[in-house]
Amino acid sequence: MLKNMQKNGLILGAFAIAATSLVVATQYLTADRIAEQQRSELLRTLNALIPAAQHDNDLYADCSLIAAPEALGAPQQPVYRSRLQGQANALAIRATATDGYSGNIHFLVAVNRNGQVQGVRVLQHRETPGLGDKIELKKSDWILSFDGERVRSENDSRWAVRRDNGMFDQFTGATITPRALVNAVRKAVWYAQENSQELFRAPTNCYAESAEIMVAEFAE
Repeated sequence: MLKNMQKNGLILGAFAIAATSLVVATQYLTADRIAEQQRSELLRTLNALIPAAQHDNDLYADCSLIAAPEALGAPQQPVYRSRLQGQANALAIRATATDGYSGNIHFLVAVNRNGQVQGVRVLQHRETPGLGDKIELKKSDWILSFDGERVRSENDSRWAVRRDNGMFDQFTGATITPRALVNAVRKAVWYAQENSQELFRAPTNCYAESAEIMVAEFAE
């Protein structure tokens, strides 16, 4: 019986090693494909938030990796710069709401040179279908409520859901998701308003790092 137990243990161990190896190999082989899909989606979103008429530079290439975890929700986040005839005119910042109902909510917010929000789009989330997923433009136009807004101070009380006496609607049966996103967008917009000149002067250094960030988010 002991020999049979040892044999079964070895067989189970071999299966475990094989399964682990298969998972690792699959992740390695698909990492580039995932990164490319994420890049394509990001480019579509960038060009939706900052139209072609507003820039003549390569939005994806004109990017700086910024360390501002308290404002942007992660150790490093890419900031994309829009320029027209050499003049800086908008920023598109990737940021993360870390307190969503089902986990992190990764999004992109565009802020023009006057500090106004040009738009917000959610890039990745795991919120509840039919409730929290209304933060997606294809599910609801709620995300458009940020357009044209400014943050008046670091703790601007208007930037809250109506249940918290703010100016943004919440979702029926799902307040946590919009509350988390409104708070995170406020922080990101305030950061952009306060650091605009520094962000436009920051070195271009995103390339491989931003791709790694996107793959890591996809794997969450």
